[in-house]
Amino acid sequence: MRYSEYFLPTTREIPADAELASHIYCLRAGLIRKVASGIYIFLPLGMKVLQKIETIIRQEMNAKGAQEVLMPVLQPKELWEKSGRWTEYGPEMMRLRDRHERDFCLGPTHEELITSTVDAEIFSYKKLPLHLYQIQVKFRDEIRPRFGLLRGREFIMKDGYCFCRNQKELEVIYQQMYEAYARVLERCGLDYAVVEAESGIIGGEVSHEFVVLADAGESELVLCPGCGYASNAELAHFSWTTIPDREDMKEAALVETAGIKTIEALAHYLSVEPKKTIKTMLVQEGKNIFAILIRGDRELSLAKSARHLRRSIGLVEQDTLNAHPEIRMGYVGPFGLNAIPILADLELKESQNMVIGANRDNFHMVNANVGRDFQVDEWGDFTYPVWGDKCSKCANELEFKRGIEVGHIFQLGTKYSKSLGATFIDEDGQSQNFVMGCFGIGVTRLLASIIEQKHDERGIIWPVSVAPFQVIILLLNPTNNRQREAAEHLYEIFQKHGLEVLLDDRDERAGVKFTDAELLGIPFICLIGNKLEREGLVEVKIRESGDSFELPLEGVVFRIQEIMGNQERGIQVDKGDTF
Repeated sequence: MRYSEYFLPTTREIPADAELASHIYCLRAGLIRKVASGIYIFLPLGMKVLQKIETIIRQEMNAKGAQEVLMPVLQPKELWEKSGRWTEYGPEMMRLRDRHERDFCLGPTHEELITSTVDAEIFSYKKLPLHLYQIQVKFRDEIRPRFGLLRGREFIMKDGYCFCRNQKELEVIYQQMYEAYARVLERCGLDYAVVEAESGIIGGEVSHEFVVLADAGESELVLCPGCGYASNAELAHFSWTTIPDREDMKEAALVETAGIKTIEALAHYLSVEPKKTIKTMLVQEGKNIFAILIRGDRELSLAKSARHLRRSIGLVEQDTLNAHPEIRMGYVGPFGLNAIPILADLELKESQNMVIGANRDNFHMVNANVGRDFQVDEWGDFTYPVWGDKCSKCANELEFKRGIEVGHIFQLGTKYSKSLGATFIDEDGQSQNFVMGCFGIGVTRLLASIIEQKHDERGIIWPVSVAPFQVIILLLNPTNNRQREAAEHLYEIFQKHGLEVLLDDRDERAGVKFTDAELLGIPFICLIGNKLEREGLVEVKIRESGDSFELPLEGVVFRIQEIMGNQERGIQVDKGDTF
């Protein structure tokens, strides 16, 4: 492709609403343009990268026996009502009504539709397992679209679904997808972690996230450098920083603490460490309230709490509190809560002489001890780890990193097949619900994540596997016939050997061309300039490392191929090509 003929509108300006490097460079390098908040058009350069990523995904999916389909974006309300998610999904679902007053949604995901389709076509265990996938546009009405392609309202995603006879079959396909997603990320040149994760609204008991490591990521990860344990922070298991020293129980007493409602203020007022206090956190499911006790310097993990309770919960709301006048917010403790279950974090089991809310306006209790002064109905793991906590498996100190979730795999079980009545006949002639899994990986999120991890102050640094072009030839003086002939010939050689090449033949200054080449992130930059005339040499710069070398024209293709190695498959170089 010739730059002079290519639709590639780059810009030097940093967009005012772009915060992250991926958003800035997507706009500056001419990959995308904004249409509305969270909605973008992909220009030719962006499309080439998307297609490279999609090809990698398709190759890995097909290698595992998955079959590609394409489902409609519009989905009828009735399917989502059967699964219970029409209302459960919440305001992120984009809904619309047609001229016949029928309700539809713009699909954020496709569990309901694929399940009903398979149920209508598959009747016997002999056709199982079945694994289908698609690459398609999804829609989610984000309350605050931001970060460019990382949090948009319209995005491209590969979503796959498997239908199995039993849990054992599901686990086999789940492991295959675990391996396939890892291969996708490796082929995209990414550093990543696979972590235990919360299934959320998709459902299921087991799920893993694939997270690209990046400081700008919204996901907090907990990693063990010793044994390799990895988890999303909200579900991470850990050993506590310290085991409390044994001490004699002191006499409990009420202390007036008027106007003091935060742990920091309380600890300062009573001259104790925050870890010697207990917070009573109130959560609810519907109108049911649960009190969860955690150490004052810890934070409650709603995900762990929900797993323990096996309920979908949230922090208590004011309307619910209005029905419980006995609760004194700001001073709440495990006293007089009128049949509200009391749960406590296991870390508190050995604690002694703690400060806790008295559930009485303007009062706390000091020297409170579990068993003597208050009772606990259930013990569990309810908190996030912090710096200094140890791995529960090998006792190494845990590390904390941030990342961008790009993929998520789930063992769904029979959640959707039961609610939608999707069944098959097993070997014994009995009707059984399909055992399902689902597997999603974001194509547009991958594109942005690659840039987020692979960039510098000058622009993008594409891995060869997904680069829109592998080589850019900079014709530094288009009016020089010798240079132009050399650039054209090198351009033809690259094309002959299957390399994707961009020839910058614009009538621009050399500095402008080089700046654009670095912004675009093309892996190899070939400079055709005065050195060709004086010494017969072409200078080649490697975008990622910054290294450069000089070669006669006839050796350039072979040397680039040699550097690329196995990253590009099936491209042979004829060493006899000369100029």
